[in-house]
Amino acid sequence: DPDMPFVPSIPEDQFILVEEGDPTVIPCRTSDPDARVTLVNSLDKSVYALYDTKQGFIGNFPAGSYTCKTMVKGVEFKSDEFLIYIIRATSQLPVEIEALKTVYKTGETIVVTCVVFDNEVVNLEWNYPGKLKEKGLIKLDDIKVPSQKLVYTLTIPEASVKDTGDYECTARHATKEVKENKKVVITVHDKGFVHLEPQFSPLEAVNLHEVKNFVVDVQ
Repeated sequence: DPDMPFVPSIPEDQFILVEEGDPTVIPCRTSDPDARVTLVNSLDKSVYALYDTKQGFIGNFPAGSYTCKTMVKGVEFKSDEFLIYIIRATSQLPVEIEALKTVYKTGETIVVTCVVFDNEVVNLEWNYPGKLKEKGLIKLDDIKVPSQKLVYTLTIPEASVKDTGDYECTARHATKEVKENKKVVITVHDKGFVHLEPQFSPLEAVNLHEVKNFVVDVQ
C-alpha cells in the first residue's frame, strides 16, 4: 500500500519491555518487502540494526524512543513511535514473606510483607482468609537502593477470629514461566491469654544446702 507503507501497530506493540542484555524486536513492518527502512532514535540519529520485513528491527537497543522511516516515490513516511523499557529481571525469583508476629488478638491489625528481590516487574497475588470480602489493604514499595526489591505489604485492620489461616503470596515472573510462593500461618484469638507450663512436680523434695531450680514456660 503506497499510502501506508508501514503496517499499523497495536498499542501493545509500541511499549516494549526488555530484560537487561536481551535482544528485542522493534516491530515496524512494511507492506512492501523491498522497502528500504531506517531506524532512528529520539535524537533523530540513525541506529544500525538487522532488519527483517516480517518482524522489524532486531538487536540490543538502549532504553528510549525509536521510529522507523521509509521513502515511497520521494515521500518520507514514519512509523508509530516505539518505546523500549529496560527491566532488571533474574531467571530466579527470590521471594521472602515476613510477619512481625503470627498470633493476634481480635481488633488488632495484621501486617504481612512479601518481598521480591532483583526483579523490577513481577505479578504478585495474595491469598488469605479475608480475600473474598476484600478486607486487606495492599501497598507496594519499589526500592532501588542499595539493591532492587519490591516490597508488597498486606494489612488487615480490625482482625477477627475469622482472619485465622494461611497468608500466601505468589510471585510470577514478567517474562518467564517462573513462579514462587511463600506462606505464613496467622492465628487470631478472641482475647489474650497466658499459658503456663511448670517443669516440676506438685511435690518436690530438696536436700539440705541443695540449690533447687523451678522452671516455668510462659506463653
